[in-house]
Amino acid sequence: MASPYVEIQVGDRVVKITNPDKVYFPARGETKLDLVNYYLAVGDGILRALRRRPTTLERWPGGVFEGAKMATRADNRGDAFYQKRVPKNAPDWLETARIAFPSGRHADEICPTELAAVAWCANLGTVTFHPWPVRCADVDHPDELRIDLDPQPGTGFAEARKVALEGVREILDELGCTGFPKTSGGRGVHIYVRIEPRWTFTEVRRGALAFGREIERRMPGLVTTNWWKEERGEKVFVDFNQNARDRTIASAYSVRPKPYAPVSAPLTWEELRDADPEDFTIATMPERFAKVGDPHAAIDERAFSLETLLEWADRDEREHGLGDMPYPPNYPKMAGEPKRVQPSKARRD
Repeated sequence: MASPYVEIQVGDRVVKITNPDKVYFPARGETKLDLVNYYLAVGDGILRALRRRPTTLERWPGGVFEGAKMATRADNRGDAFYQKRVPKNAPDWLETARIAFPSGRHADEICPTELAAVAWCANLGTVTFHPWPVRCADVDHPDELRIDLDPQPGTGFAEARKVALEGVREILDELGCTGFPKTSGGRGVHIYVRIEPRWTFTEVRRGALAFGREIERRMPGLVTTNWWKEERGEKVFVDFNQNARDRTIASAYSVRPKPYAPVSAPLTWEELRDADPEDFTIATMPERFAKVGDPHAAIDERAFSLETLLEWADRDEREHGLGDMPYPPNYPKMAGEPKRVQPSKARRD
């Protein structure tokens, strides 16, 4: 008979893990307790990725079973769901941050400050953590530029890695910035750059688009910033919209909802050259973390300016007629946000 619960000590807290023997990942039979223990094993790393950041929880309370589907606004009957608001049964020691969505609504999101919060969320069936690129002290000014390399059909991790190593890294070096790469947990590559929290989401997104367009100029046969999927071709899409308000990316060390429990793995640039994303799972990462530590340990040591990227954006608009690009579908404008200049249908043609 499965144990109804176990209690574990996490720092100064005691966290109850209910149904610890429930299988969450069928490929190797790993359980909810295995998921919790994984996050404890990489504790310094996952906390570095989440600390004081409003965080959306991707919850799979029934485990990652075949046929499971994600709930949507149109159909909330899914087996898994994204939870933005802090659950009503949250302990009083759990810290939160109030954020504003583009719709104008507000919500209090979990804002992890200690490892017990991660364990408590994992007990809710949180497989993946989606932190905002802001800290709870200032939720309107991102401190992180996120470069999301998303392979389109016909391309894969090898192409994303090539773009990261030969495009992204070269441009970051020219800018005098330090980037920290990680696998997405799938076919993509993410690179994070700490920035000074001086700019709005709109400005950071504009800088990310300028960065993507610069990669596209240098690697036109492999990179695209086209928002319309039918126009991307077999290329790697630089998803600049991941820097828009309320758009989040799975954190470093987050587990992804697949049967073999892959992990979004932080890497050094040198490791990225030979990395295979399938090598990083909840079964392998604890040993790796114990051996090499966190490749992103220095990410908070220095924050960089966004000014050059914004100058590039101005140049693109002035000299090349390249203005803004579409936001995600049904993405409302925040109060006080500048008017968006969308590409016309004629320009698409």
